[in-house]
Amino acid sequence: MNDHEHDRDDPQSEPSAAVDAFSARQAVEAEESGIPAGPKKIASIMSHPDDAEFICGGTLARWAEEGNEVVIVLITSGDKGSDDPEMTPEKLAATREAEQLEAAKVLGVSNVIFLRKPDGYVVPTLELRRDLVRVVRELKPDVVVCQDPTVHWADASYINHPDHRAAGEAVLAAIFPAARNRMYFPELLAEGLEPHAVREIYLAGAQTPDTAIDVTAQMPKKIAALKAHASQVGEFEFEPMIWEWAKESAKEFPDHGEYVEAFRYFKLE
Repeated sequence: MNDHEHDRDDPQSEPSAAVDAFSARQAVEAEESGIPAGPKKIASIMSHPDDAEFICGGTLARWAEEGNEVVIVLITSGDKGSDDPEMTPEKLAATREAEQLEAAKVLGVSNVIFLRKPDGYVVPTLELRRDLVRVVRELKPDVVVCQDPTVHWADASYINHPDHRAAGEAVLAAIFPAARNRMYFPELLAEGLEPHAVREIYLAGAQTPDTAIDVTAQMPKKIAALKAHASQVGEFEFEPMIWEWAKESAKEFPDHGEYVEAFRYFKLE
């Protein structure tokens, strides 16, 4: 596969009966932000399978329920996420892609795109920026959710994966200014990919969150989606941790819900 290729897979999710594409909430948000109301195209662009489910799975599920089109883009297929001496990178990548497709179905995600860069080696190069600009111009999302590149650690027991930081930096650089500026990567114009301006960005797992989404009703979907990543969660009793994270986030944002996911929000001009 050359540098210009990436694969798309449709998890064929079923629409939720709760869909309300022009909900009162969206209308209020539109009036306050100046961004048009109605269904949006949302792209979650992250480094590994299961990243989105862990840090913003409830939000993606809620947005899908509300009638928005949600797409997951993964820079790697997680080919180093195992200590099994019998496992191979190729087999693991195939396993994790299959798990991601199952998780996407649970969340109501309409499409998954795998860029298949080597796991563990993600760096914010110009090549990766160009590939992400290509994806942004192809998808034309209104909203992008990505990882916070400023998070190096959470506490004394957790160092953030370098792929997470590099992915966040690369995505932000692709969004602004490259994807919207026709002078960047003229070879993409030759492919028929015109500039596209992403208007909203949510940094998931943010160092300094300023926005919260109530995901109380979507927590069961988040848990079920994470269970789909069986090669990663295995026998680990992760559920109490996931509920506790959302509960702790809610304490930072009173009156936003019992369980929330928090972000750093940007509205670009």
